[in-house]
This record gives sequence, structure tokens and C-alpha cells, in this order.
Amino acid sequence: MFRFLLTRFGLLLVALEVTSVLIFLTLRVLPGDVAQVIGGTTATPEQLAAIRAGLGLDDPLVLQYLHWIGGVLRLDLGTSLLTGVPVADELVQKMQVTVPLALLSLAIALLVALPLGVIAAVRRHHPDGGVLGVLGQLFAAVPAVWAGMMFIAVFALGLGLFPAQGFPLDGWARPWRAFHSLMLPALTIGVVEGAVLLRFVRSATLTALGQDHVRTAAAKGMTRTRALVTHGLPSVGLSIVSVLGLQVAGLIVGAVVIEQLFALPGLGRMLVSDVGNRDLPKVQSTILVLTALVLVVGTVVDVVHRLIDPRQREIGS
Repeated sequence: MFRFLLTRFGLLLVALEVTSVLIFLTLRVLPGDVAQVIGGTTATPEQLAAIRAGLGLDDPLVLQYLHWIGGVLRLDLGTSLLTGVPVADELVQKMQVTVPLALLSLAIALLVALPLGVIAAVRRHHPDGGVLGVLGQLFAAVPAVWAGMMFIAVFALGLGLFPAQGFPLDGWARPWRAFHSLMLPALTIGVVEGAVLLRFVRSATLTALGQDHVRTAAAKGMTRTRALVTHGLPSVGLSIVSVLGLQVAGLIVGAVVIEQLFALPGLGRMLVSDVGNRDLPKVQSTILVLTALVLVVGTVVDVVHRLIDPRQREIGS
């Protein structure tokens, strides 16, 4: 097990290093000039050159990268070129919106996928099981932006149950108001991601129903549902754990898009604004943190899967 953990940790570090290089080089290809943003349209070429020199933008790319990644290794994510505020401070502030949104979306996705996926598999030969399967396919294909607009039209503008946009200026000082403003965007992401997860749960449940020990339990007098719950759901849980690692990436991407639609002051809106302003240190550090989060969750899922699945430990040994 120690060798496996060491290998996974090494692969995580390699992936982070490769990712940091790709992020750094990709952002340098984008058009635009942060010196022009800072200096304004009236800045002379000499003034723009002075701004670039002061920000270190004239340094060779290798030196710029080493300066940035060296700071990251010291847990210093840099400073915004436009505001002068440490990037870490702004990330912490924006994550107070994005992280609760992602967690709430994940909870809704699980509440949608787990029971409905099992029901769709157990009752696959009945009309209600077929309807659930079709609805899962339908909602999985719906773009999150379109679903968000429909939810705004129905639940916000139509029924008035949730605010259409915005987040309280005082943040979580009033928890219920902040939670209430996140419910509709979380419902948007959760339903779409839940429909995707529902298909995996249905497939895993069908596989479990066909396993020998489940069929044997049913042949000995158990109902099919009880045999599934007693002997089949552990294997379904293993499949779900594996898929959840992939779902985290979908939740983060969904949050970035949905924050724009619902005017939430999270990482998504900040990224879009900073890319337009060419605030490179802030953009590259933010993307690296999000990518690292996805990679770490994937690594944790692999470790958990190995711990709870004896077959994985036998293969490793």
C-alpha cells in the first residue's frame, strides 16, 4: 500500500508540473497587453515599456515561469497586476461562493442520481423505469446554461421562490440569505450532473443485479430488491466512488459557467474578468489551484477505491 501511495503522489506531482507549464505557456499566447490596460489608451510607448519593465513582463519566459512557480512552492500565489492585492487573499474570498456552490450541487446530484438510478435499473421492464432512463438521457444532454435560464424563468421569475441573480454583499453574515441565493444555481448544476451520474448508477446497478451472489441470494428466497440492497449495493458504491472523481471536474466547470449566468461573485466571474484584463499572475494561479483541486480529488478517489475494494489490493500485491 505504501508503494502505491508513493507512486500516486509522484504521479500527482508530475501532473501538476506539466499542468503548470501548459497553463503558463497557453496564457502567453493570448492576445492583449496588461500594460495597455494599466496605462490606458493615452499611454505613450515609453510609458508602456516602463510598465512592462516594472512588472517583469520583459524578462525571458523561463525566468518568468521560475519566478512564478517558485512562489507557488512557497505558497505565494503572486500579486494581482491590476489591484496589487495578493492572489491568495482574493481566492479565499471567491471560494466562499464557489466551494459552497460546488458542494451543494454535488449533494443535489447525489440525491437525484442514487435513488432514481437504482429505481431505473430495478424497474427497467416497467414504464416508470423506462421514463426515468429517458429523463436521465434527456437532462444529461441539456446544456447547463439553458437549464439555468429555464430554472430562472420558472422558479425565480414565475414562482418567485428564489432570487434570479446576485449574492449578499455581506456574504455569509446572514447564512440563510446566502444559502437561498445559491440554491437555484446549485439546482441547475446538480440536476444536470445528477442526470449524468444517474446513468452510471443505473448501469452499475444492472451489473450488480446480474452478479452470481445476488442471483443466488434471490434464488434462496430473498426478493430481488433485498438481494440487491444486501449483496449488490457495495459493488455499486465502488463504481460510484470512481465516477465521483470525474464529476468533480464537471462541477467546477459548471460552477464557472453558472456563476456568470447568476451573477455570483465567485471564481468563475473573477476568471472571466481577469482573462479579459490580462492579469496573468492571477489567472494562472487561479487555474492552477482549480486544476490541483481536481487532481487531488482524483488521487483521493483512487486511494479510497483501493482501500475499500479488496480486489484492487490483491492486484497490487
